[in-house]
Amino acid sequence: MNNFTFYMPTRVLFGSGRLSRLHEENLPGKKALIITSNGNSVKKYGYLERLERELELADIGYALFDEIRPNPTRENVMDGAKAVRDNGCDFVIALGGGSVMDCAKCIALMAANDGDIWDYSFSAAGGKKTPKNDAIPIVAITTSAGTGSEVDIAAVISNDETREKTGIFFPSMFPTLSVVDAELMTSVPPVFTAYQGMDAFFHASESVINKNEHTMGEMFALKAIELIAKYLPTACRDGNNKEARENMALANTLAGYYMLCTSAHTMEHVMGSYHPDLVHGAGLIMIAHSYYDFFAQRKAAEEPMLKMARAMGVKEPTSGKDFINALDRLIDSIGCSDLKMSEAGIAKDELELYPKRIHEVLGGDITADPLPLSDEDYLEIYKRAYR
Repeated sequence: MNNFTFYMPTRVLFGSGRLSRLHEENLPGKKALIITSNGNSVKKYGYLERLERELELADIGYALFDEIRPNPTRENVMDGAKAVRDNGCDFVIALGGGSVMDCAKCIALMAANDGDIWDYSFSAAGGKKTPKNDAIPIVAITTSAGTGSEVDIAAVISNDETREKTGIFFPSMFPTLSVVDAELMTSVPPVFTAYQGMDAFFHASESVINKNEHTMGEMFALKAIELIAKYLPTACRDGNNKEARENMALANTLAGYYMLCTSAHTMEHVMGSYHPDLVHGAGLIMIAHSYYDFFAQRKAAEEPMLKMARAMGVKEPTSGKDFINALDRLIDSIGCSDLKMSEAGIAKDELELYPKRIHEVLGGDITADPLPLSDEDYLEIYKRAYR
C-alpha cells in the first residue's frame, strides 16, 4: 500500500438549494468581504442578493469587492487585501468561479501578511517566502463546475509585469466552509460549461497518469472522470438539466479533493501567461490530444489509460489509444474539437519560447509525468497541437 496523506479541513455544504441555508452555519467572523468578478452574472442572476440575505439573517456585516478579472492578477490580490483592512473585515467570502475563489484565497493570505503576494510565489520571479501568519478565514461559494478550488489550497494568479501565471498555495488557504449548490451553475453558458467541465476532467486525468498517484486519489479521480464523461455533454446541451448540473458539481468537487496535476497544467499556464485572455479550460483542451497521445504512443501509461477508458464507458479497452479515442469523442460532443491556438492569438513561432518557461511557471508537477519530458518533447507536443 502506498504512503499518502489526506487532509480535508473544509466543511462542504453540497446540494441544490444549500446556499439558502448558509445562515444556519457558524460563520467564521463578524464582517465579510464578499469577493466577486468584475462581470455582472452574480448580480444579474440574483446570487449576490441571495448571499447578502443569508448574511443579514445571520447578523453578519459585509462589504463588496467586485474587481476580480477572469485571470486574476497580483494587483487584484493586493487591492482586495486593502479592501479587507479598509472595511474592517475579518473573513472573506468568494462568490464565483475558480478565478474568484483563487483570488479570494490570496486576498485572505495577504490580509494577514506584509509585503506583496509575489513575495510568496514559488515561480522564477517570486520571493519564495513562507508567510508569517495564516490566512484569515475563507468561505467559498462556487458558481461553476471546473476548478475544484472550493476544496483545495491552490490559487492561480497572474503577474502581468513578469508574464507569469503561477500557483500559490499554503495550508491556511483551505476554505473553512464551502457551498456547492448546482442551482448557481445553471446560468453558465454552454461554451464555459464545456471549458470548466474539461478543466475538472483534466484535474482527474492528470492525477490518474501521475506517477505519484495512489489508491485514495485514484478513487476520487476515476469517479470524477466517469461523471464528467456521462453528464458534461448533457450539461452543455441543456444548462437547466438538474441531474447533469448536480453530477457535474459533484465531479468537480471530487476532482478537487486530490488534484495531482502533471506538466499539462504547467504547459497551459505558460500559454496563459503570454495570452491572459485565454480561458484555462480552452487551453487545456487545445493541447489535450497531443499531450496524452504522446504517452499513449510510447505505451508509458497503459494501465492508467485503460482505467480511464473504462470509466468513460469503453467496454473492453485494449490500449491507451482507446482512452485517446474516448477523449476525442468527449471533446467533440461538447463542441470543442475545433478550438485552435491560432484563433487565441498564439503564433506558431512563439511556441519556441514555451519550453524554457515550463521550468519557471508553476501549474503541475513536471517531475510526475509517466515519462520525463525534455524541452524538445514539450515543443513537439505544442507543435502537434498547433492549428
